[in-house]
Amino acid sequence: MRAGKIEWRIVNYLSLFALLLSAGCVTKKRLPVSTEILSWKSVDYAQDTRPRARHEAAFVKVKNNFYLLGGRRIQHVSIFDPETQIWTEGAQPPLELHHFQPIVYEGKIYIIAAMTGPYPGETPVPNFYSYDPKTNTWAKGPEIPEDRRRGSAGIVLDGDTVYLSSGIQDGHRNGHVTWLDSYNFKTGAWKTYPDAPRARDHFQSALVDGKIYNLGGRRSKAPRNTFNDTEGKIDYFDLEQNKWFTVPEELPTQRAGIFTIVLGDDIVVLGGESGDQPTAHNEVEAFNVKDQNWRVLPRFIEGRHGTGIVYYKGSLYTVSGSGRKGGKPELLTMERLDLQKMP
Repeated sequence: MRAGKIEWRIVNYLSLFALLLSAGCVTKKRLPVSTEILSWKSVDYAQDTRPRARHEAAFVKVKNNFYLLGGRRIQHVSIFDPETQIWTEGAQPPLELHHFQPIVYEGKIYIIAAMTGPYPGETPVPNFYSYDPKTNTWAKGPEIPEDRRRGSAGIVLDGDTVYLSSGIQDGHRNGHVTWLDSYNFKTGAWKTYPDAPRARDHFQSALVDGKIYNLGGRRSKAPRNTFNDTEGKIDYFDLEQNKWFTVPEELPTQRAGIFTIVLGDDIVVLGGESGDQPTAHNEVEAFNVKDQNWRVLPRFIEGRHGTGIVYYKGSLYTVSGSGRKGGKPELLTMERLDLQKMP
């Protein structure tokens, strides 16, 4: 997800921050960070309100409100006002929707290439679904071609066109795909592109300067190897060249169930889960598409996976998700990183 035009120039701050803290100890993959200078803070909720705990869900901003929606079970939308710090409740979706990367198009939140049903044999949802914050209503949208359906795919929006990358067809068990497809909201036309170099699910895509980046994820193979086959390589598709490439530097901490946000020339990869540890990952790492190097940012207070991240008035916010690999516990906590307080 892209945070739009950030007037205070996040790229310069990230670069300066890294230089100030590295003190000459720069490496290609990691830059040390002092959390005494910058750290995530807990966000309190007002008037005894709270969201509905969930994971494999989405957390996005539309105008000045944050929306936590989808996830395991059919759950009402949770709506957060960052100015009052009050949660309110929105409508339920018409079916269970989980394992998706949301987009916001013309003021509506779209859920595309989601899964529904219980672990481990979840099925791909055949249609788009959208939630309209203005009317607090859900709507069924375009149908995905039957032979290109999958869940847990990477989703990005470029103008009127949405791109669907990779994913898995048979829940957490099998059917890993390398597909790249697009759908144009104005014309209703579908288009296929060259396959990605490698399959992955439980990842996210990011669009920067006409290039679609696939980061993190794994190839789920339940029940014996659900978490272990993580993917460190980063592939990107150049829309102008109609061709895939792989960047030299891998994701420093390999993990799936990540969530991402684009800040200037940086793709920030947050949280996740892996077979390496029982707790969810609290790592936050930023990939700069210009120099193709990684920078390490402060870690979460609580590791989490299966949620999202929003940018608002110089700060990053995350909420909910699962605190351990798998689905429990589902968190109710929110954290904020005040980027405008960087040196």
